[in-house]
Amino acid sequence: MFELPALPFDPESMGSFTSAETFSYHHGKHHAGYVKKLNAAVEGSNYEGLPLMEVIISSRDSEPGVFNNAAQHFNHSFFWECLTPEAQEPEGALKEAIEKSFGSLDGFKQQFADKAATLFGSGWAWLVQQPDGSLSIEQYNDADTPEGTEQRPLLTLDVWEHAYYLDHQNDRGAFIAAFWDHVNWSAVAARLA
Repeated sequence: MFELPALPFDPESMGSFTSAETFSYHHGKHHAGYVKKLNAAVEGSNYEGLPLMEVIISSRDSEPGVFNNAAQHFNHSFFWECLTPEAQEPEGALKEAIEKSFGSLDGFKQQFADKAATLFGSGWAWLVQQPDGSLSIEQYNDADTPEGTEQRPLLTLDVWEHAYYLDHQNDRGAFIAAFWDHVNWSAVAARLA
């Protein structure tokens, strides 16, 4: 059985980026709902007992009901780990990789923000590492995820409306701008191959 992970931070610690009320819905209802539906979908099936990545890989092209809930469980769990109450900056190998791929940290932030802002409808903006070691920014619609592909997920931002609507209404740009003060760059660096 898959379980809803605890938030790795105090839900009241994110200031104007995301309120505790939003986390109560986003984590406590949306993410919890994906976990509940995923457990119901895999119970008694060939997926029962498999690790989450195996469920994602094996259901991606054949079982959308299983895949969507498994991917959303992964995406949300990953997103919580991308956040921190304290502002950080990338350092060392991560900073060098960002500068090599995007010219500068500011250039990366602008490109990432553009991808997040222009993703039509619901989905996710991802910083990923390609098989050749380079970094790229990818848009994934709806529940889709780089997990289980050749791309190594490093950082994500949830741009489904439920992630920001209570705090920012329809101003996705304000949500994206506030994200940078809460990126857990230490976690991103640890994921870099």
